[in-house]
Amino acid sequence: MSADPSGSTFGLADWLVVAGYFALLAGSGAYFAWRARRQRLANAADYFTAGHAMPVWAVAVSILATAQSAATFTGVPEQSYTGNLAYLATNLGGLVAAFILAGVFIPAYYRRNVTTPYQLLETRLGRGARLATSWAYMIGRVFASGSRVFVGAIPVSIALFGDADAGHMAIAVSAFMAFGIVYTLAGGITSVIWTDVLQVCVYLGAAVLAVVLLASRVEAPWGEVLSAVREGGPGGASKLELFPSGFRDDGTFHWGQSINLVTILTGFVLLTLASHGADQDLVQRMLTTKSASRGSWSVISGVLVGIPAVALFLVWGLLLWVLYQRPELMSRPPAVVPKSSDVVVLTYILHELPAGAAGLMIAGVMAAGPAGINAGLNSMASTFVTDVYRHRVPGRSEAHYLRVSRLAVVGWGVVLGAFALLCIPWKEAAGQTIIDFVLGVMNFAYAGLLGVFLTALFTRRGNSVSAVAALVAGALTVLAMRPEVWRLAGRWWTGDPAFEAGFSLAWPWHLITASAVATAVCCLGRSPASAKEGGS
Repeated sequence: MSADPSGSTFGLADWLVVAGYFALLAGSGAYFAWRARRQRLANAADYFTAGHAMPVWAVAVSILATAQSAATFTGVPEQSYTGNLAYLATNLGGLVAAFILAGVFIPAYYRRNVTTPYQLLETRLGRGARLATSWAYMIGRVFASGSRVFVGAIPVSIALFGDADAGHMAIAVSAFMAFGIVYTLAGGITSVIWTDVLQVCVYLGAAVLAVVLLASRVEAPWGEVLSAVREGGPGGASKLELFPSGFRDDGTFHWGQSINLVTILTGFVLLTLASHGADQDLVQRMLTTKSASRGSWSVISGVLVGIPAVALFLVWGLLLWVLYQRPELMSRPPAVVPKSSDVVVLTYILHELPAGAAGLMIAGVMAAGPAGINAGLNSMASTFVTDVYRHRVPGRSEAHYLRVSRLAVVGWGVVLGAFALLCIPWKEAAGQTIIDFVLGVMNFAYAGLLGVFLTALFTRRGNSVSAVAALVAGALTVLAMRPEVWRLAGRWWTGDPAFEAGFSLAWPWHLITASAVATAVCCLGRSPASAKEGGS
């Protein structure tokens, strides 16, 4: 993958900006390490919950940073560049889910005084359910965070080496993981949350600068620009459309469209329930506040602050469309036209920005990347120590568990980096946009986890055996619906190496279907409490 680095404007001033960003990271990391020692985080619980002392606003910003990533920085502008503003409407589904989380999920976690959400499943479905969902989460987080590392490494590799070849990507991935590991080790979840706040400021600041620079380059009257955008979508459709119905002109439903009114109110609701309610990566943040009500407000606030952030990146994509597709509306034409939509942001950064600005943009990508890495490493380590290691090796000192927690951070960092490299050929085979690829990969763990949690919180059914079966059923259902699986199966069946399936389902339908399957399977089991009552 290349963004035509020849003739790039990335120069000394840009490298100085990037170096300044790294200096800022190093300084903040040293501060958080000192602060952690001063506060004497002597036990693993404080290391993972910050002593329940984090303010709501900081947790909300951290939730934003964790939910977004480098995929947001490069992938969301691609959504409006190739399509419309529909991605902004997905926040409606997220908001619906946030109120469900605030009313049911978060209060349940605080009542049980848990460090991970999987502890709740042990009291409800049995020890086996807790262990199985913990491993399902950790494996799923490798998929989700690893794919984000892959996306974040692409612009860094191109800026450093001029391409995204496997060898150069390995160096970029290693750099991401090294920073992520060091920061996570600095001071547990406290350092992760405050670093998230810092990095959100950096990557949103970079996006604001991009929008301002592009807007200042518009020469035509804004009314003419808006008219062009309203008619610039596929087939003359408006690029300002916010709520696609999902139906084609002939009245048939477009099952391959990932964002429409139906998927927003179903698939995206389920996605947020899974990511914010069953994923330790985000749940851990909500458990760092003083009470359930504050934790509930943090998740609602995190979704709300994400709306203007997503809008900012979508506006950036629309202005990039004007620059590259309607250059006569700008004061000067672009120096280089992107080869494909997935490198449009990189092409703009490398060829159109003044000295220093390109460096800030790359720093913005780097800021968006480590935010997700820090969160993923800390949450996987907390899940491993709390739900797996303590039960295998009980009775040790808190200092021992803290050391194991930090070793787990390093170990999961290596695994994440390895998976990020596997995403290079996988993304090519899937043939999806950056956002669709990242969100689709998450479904493998989310479908089963969501099925188990819905069963545990909303029914009186389920046990350890049915929970394990639900996790397996959810993952297999997602696998069976993946486009690359259909393609490979069709080529094997027909013997045609160029076979392409004539029908496909967008990734929200994978999650909807697989979650329904997983919930049904989990509900087949009789709960331990019911079994005891029946035998008494």
